[in-house]
Amino acid sequence: MPTPELRYRFHGRIAPQGPREPVKASIQKVGEDGAAAVLRLYDPIDSWGGEWGVSAKEFAAALDEITTDEIRLHINSPGGEVFEGIAILNALRNHPARVTTVVDGLAASAASFIAMGGDEVVMSRNAEMMIHDAWGLGIGNAADMRDLADRLDHLSNNIASVYAGKAGGSTEDWRAHMVAETWYTADEAVASGLADRTDDKAERVENRFDLGVFQYAGRDKAPAPQPVAPVPDLTEPEPTGMSAAARHRHRLNSRKVA
Repeated sequence: MPTPELRYRFHGRIAPQGPREPVKASIQKVGEDGAAAVLRLYDPIDSWGGEWGVSAKEFAAALDEITTDEIRLHINSPGGEVFEGIAILNALRNHPARVTTVVDGLAASAASFIAMGGDEVVMSRNAEMMIHDAWGLGIGNAADMRDLADRLDHLSNNIASVYAGKAGGSTEDWRAHMVAETWYTADEAVASGLADRTDDKAERVENRFDLGVFQYAGRDKAPAPQPVAPVPDLTEPEPTGMSAAARHRHRLNSRKVA
């Protein structure tokens, strides 16, 4: 029997290549008087840190060194662990500086809600954003699996509230788009309210992440995002006795599109 092929999360068949440079800020001039601290989140988000990705601990340590009045966080990441992402999001929210998040290439999964931590969210030319429901692994009996499903619903609803807080609409509506795994071009992200503007002057960043773990491996392979409405518009009564995820899928599929 052949040995199963070893694959690494977001790295495909290529193993992490040893320690990387720590997250740190560079100071760049902004206008005539001020300066901004520039950070780059160009890896998966992983609690192990080091060669596996950026941890919340590493990121917070870099933020603690910043004393400028403005921070520019550039993002090119396929995402990663939910609570590491939440910790990074709140570290950005709690920093006294004005934060601009700039999606240089990809802000997928946890990286997409980290981007919401900016006072302004900018999509660079050709950049993409993706939102999806939380994932998890479990071992145990049927009761354990039901408990895991409930916890994943809780996590996903919490994430959906981040998008609703930025773009408007309801948490329920954004959850439906997460269930569908929704990809956005730069212009679509702005139209949806997840970003404030595009920046056509920014350079294009090529992604080398393995996106095969997702349902769609990029915006060009995904259907166009549906508009977000504050109140779901159903064409028929909602069925009873459905799981939370099934209800979200029903609402997405039943919504009238203008």
